[in-house]
Amino acid sequence: MRSTSLGTAGPQVSALGLGCMGMSALYGGPVDRTEAISTIHAALEAGINLLDTGDFYGMGHNELLIRDALAARPGSREQAVLSVKFGALLGPDGAFLSQDGRPDAIRNFLAYSLQRLGTDHIDVYRIARVDPNVPIEETVGAIAELVEEGYVRHIGLSEVGADTLRRAAAVAPISDLQIEYSLLSRGIEDAILPTCSELGIGITAYGVLSRGLISGHWQQDRKLPATDFRATNPRFTGTNLARNLDLVEALRALARAKDVSVAQIATAWVLAQAPRHGAHIVPLIGARSRSRLAESLGALDVRLSPDDLSAIEQAIPAGAAAGERYSAHQMAYLDSEK
Repeated sequence: MRSTSLGTAGPQVSALGLGCMGMSALYGGPVDRTEAISTIHAALEAGINLLDTGDFYGMGHNELLIRDALAARPGSREQAVLSVKFGALLGPDGAFLSQDGRPDAIRNFLAYSLQRLGTDHIDVYRIARVDPNVPIEETVGAIAELVEEGYVRHIGLSEVGADTLRRAAAVAPISDLQIEYSLLSRGIEDAILPTCSELGIGITAYGVLSRGLISGHWQQDRKLPATDFRATNPRFTGTNLARNLDLVEALRALARAKDVSVAQIATAWVLAQAPRHGAHIVPLIGARSRSRLAESLGALDVRLSPDDLSAIEQAIPAGAAAGERYSAHQMAYLDSEK
């Protein structure tokens, strides 16, 4: 497993990280707990040490799942780099209510995460979305105090724009920005990615397969339960879905020519952006099973030449995706889109 630093201020992490959200939340349907834990174990055995979660994923379920997975494999906690998001306030029906970035609330969120994860510290701690009622300086300052006290090792951010990045970095060292980045979501290339490169802030890229849309496994007629947030996501609905799947077919032809899967070439494209942009970029793969994990790991062996990269970007040009990456309501909470 190749490794990289998570920005100039962050820890050493594997070239790929494991995004654990889908094991507990948002994608609907039952999740095989035994398979989920086995997938975490397989990731660790393969050398993946970055495990990403959020305290609101499944209302704490995801943190408890990770705790049990680490407890069942001696030495795993010492190996793992735990990245935790906080701040999202949800109702009992799972509906998003608001974001809370107040210093006292942060200490409270952390106390519960430490208990659920069964650990005495979080490796990277970040607010999931900027609280519009709390200056980012206060939120980052509160996490910096937790770093001084030993409860947190590094400070991260999530879905923030270039100006907010600069304000946050003026308060304390920022290890990385977690943000969506894929062939279908390239907005960060305009201002956010150059700012991260300038400030030495790493990128943990989620949605590298656009939540399965460009995995090569999505079918036009797939039926989603109401509990799956993709059922109302603009890119998965109406004529947008058909247009986006046409893009996937163009990518599939290139993948076949290299004898790799669509998911592997899409993930390899994200990996290839690090040297192109002078940044530390770690894709988070959202595998919920060992078979999907194994496929994603294969992306590390895919070598893309300049001609390959050019062909991929001709197949899926920047801005080609049909539909926004979130609903209008959710987009309003993204500082990165302002």
